[in-house]
Amino acid sequence: MVICVNLIQDTTGTIEVDKTYVGGRWKNKRKSIHDHGTNRGRGTKKQPVFGILCRNSQVWAEVGDDVESDTLQPLISRKVSTGSTVCSDTWKAYTGIAAKGYVHRLVNHGEKQYSNEKGNHINGLKGFCGFLKRKLVSKGGITKKKLPLYLAEYVWRYNHRNNSDRIKMRRILLLLENI
Repeated sequence: MVICVNLIQDTTGTIEVDKTYVGGRWKNKRKSIHDHGTNRGRGTKKQPVFGILCRNSQVWAEVGDDVESDTLQPLISRKVSTGSTVCSDTWKAYTGIAAKGYVHRLVNHGEKQYSNEKGNHINGLKGFCGFLKRKLVSKGGITKKKLPLYLAEYVWRYNHRNNSDRIKMRRILLLLENI
C-alpha cells in the first residue's frame, strides 16, 4: 500500500532527499526473527520511507517497497522541478540525478560530513525523520499496514507545526468538506 501525502507546492530552489527505515528495535523483535540473525541497512526487515524536503520547510514522504534508483529517481523527477539543487547523501540510488537536469550536491556521512562550506546538507530532512520516529515510538508499535496513514498524519503535522491550533482546525475542516 502506497499513499502519497501532502503534495509540495513549490519544488524549486534547494531540495533535500533522503531515505530512512522505520520499525522496531532489535531487542524488541520476536524470537523467530532473532533466530535468523540481523541485517542492518539494505538487508533490514524494516520499512523504508523516502522523503523530500524543500528548504521552505515543506516535507513530502512516502512508504516504499525499496530504496533502489529505479524507485527513487522517478519520485524525484515527479516531485522536484528540473534545475533545482538536490542535496543528498552518497547512497548509490541517487547516482545520475545530475544527468536528469538537477544540480546534485552530496554530503558524505561516511567521512563524518554532515554539512559543507557551501551550505549543502540534508539536516532538515534528518530532523523530520527524527520527529517521525519519536512520534511512532510513542504509539507503542504499529502495523506495516497502518504506517502510511501515520506517515500522512505526521507529515501534515510537521508541515503545519508553526500554525496556531485555530488555523490547523480550519484546515482540517476544509479537508473534511472536500471528502
